[in-house]
Amino acid sequence: METLIEPAIEATIAEQIMAAERKALLQTYARYPLVIMRGKGCHVWDVDGKKYLDLLSGIGVNALGHAHPRIVKAIRDQVGKLIHCSNLYYHEFQGRLAERLAGISGLDRAFFCNSGTEAAEGALKIAKAFGRAIHPGKNEIVALENSFHGRSIGALSITGQPKYRNDFEPLLPGVRFIPRHDTGALEAAVSERTAAIFLELIQGEGGIYPLGEEMTRKARELADRYNALLVLDEIQCGVGRPGTYFAYQLIQPAVLPDLMIAAKPLGAGLPVGVIMTNERAAKALGTGMHGTTFGGGALACRVALECVNIIDELLPHIRKTGQYFRAELEKMTRRFPFVREVRGHGLMLGVEIDFTCKHFVTDAMAEGLLINVTHETVVRLLPPYIIQEREVDRAIRGLRNVFRKAARNHKPSA
Repeated sequence: METLIEPAIEATIAEQIMAAERKALLQTYARYPLVIMRGKGCHVWDVDGKKYLDLLSGIGVNALGHAHPRIVKAIRDQVGKLIHCSNLYYHEFQGRLAERLAGISGLDRAFFCNSGTEAAEGALKIAKAFGRAIHPGKNEIVALENSFHGRSIGALSITGQPKYRNDFEPLLPGVRFIPRHDTGALEAAVSERTAAIFLELIQGEGGIYPLGEEMTRKARELADRYNALLVLDEIQCGVGRPGTYFAYQLIQPAVLPDLMIAAKPLGAGLPVGVIMTNERAAKALGTGMHGTTFGGGALACRVALECVNIIDELLPHIRKTGQYFRAELEKMTRRFPFVREVRGHGLMLGVEIDFTCKHFVTDAMAEGLLINVTHETVVRLLPPYIIQEREVDRAIRGLRNVFRKAARNHKPSA
């Protein structure tokens, strides 16, 4: 097996890297003891040369895998020309990317930023400005329990999970949380005071829970009835992940939002976020009301444009391979009574376990697989869009071993 350095030296380097982080970084991450040195396609290699099948894609970011040749070519070419220029000036890629995203989303205008959290913050500002222009008291936001929209103060304020919110309260007032799938609660929460309804059509951090058509259509109806904005968070579930460009396109005819926010896969590994709006919502922001230093840079926009073009070719593959992966997961998990459900769309899949299963992550690493567990009980799988059926088969073999180990060690509750 090819290694970059002798294995004994590699181990020392790994220890030095981990020690430096423990000494110099804010300790906000509970990292696993794995130092990744390089990646290619659907695989990464650690400092010892061990190969892993990446079924997490940097939590959905590396959607085209690692070192995709077209992305590498675009980066190399653009770095030698222009990496960044201020938004005081024009460059050739921001407008082209905005037009491309408008074409595939059905919306009209774009604002580029650097992350999903920034996109959520920008969407909140648009919602607040939109409501205030109608009436100063039109400032409430309706969001879902179990949702996740980011870690800044505004994004946390509409995140319906207390574990993320508690240490930072009080947060923004005027947010109403309702249960997922409860159209009656949604109707009771929306009023003339509502500025916006925020929804994830597939809750990612919350455990891979699809929202469903009834709730989505009811939200659209209520937003129209009360002159509020419907905001769809597609940060994790969009940009090709569900087998369509965006999760709202799984519903036919599609339920168009007023605003849509996206990020993770869009930059193929570079930090890119976007707010897409219709003309109605876009009017809420005038010159100088919002901005960004880094957002919409030349390198990021060129790479995102290339990424979208590649995803365009991959959508049928995502649907086909996602169906295959889900079918194989369902077949494999039938023999394990602790599996509650397999769910998701496209290459966004979750396996719910009836006990806390965080240890599945390290068990999977021992099998050469990178996964994670969200909401304590859901194995989350976000593989690269380029994954092939043979790699799915490899994943199933490793996951079967993880589940077999759990079956041996787990004692069902009475």
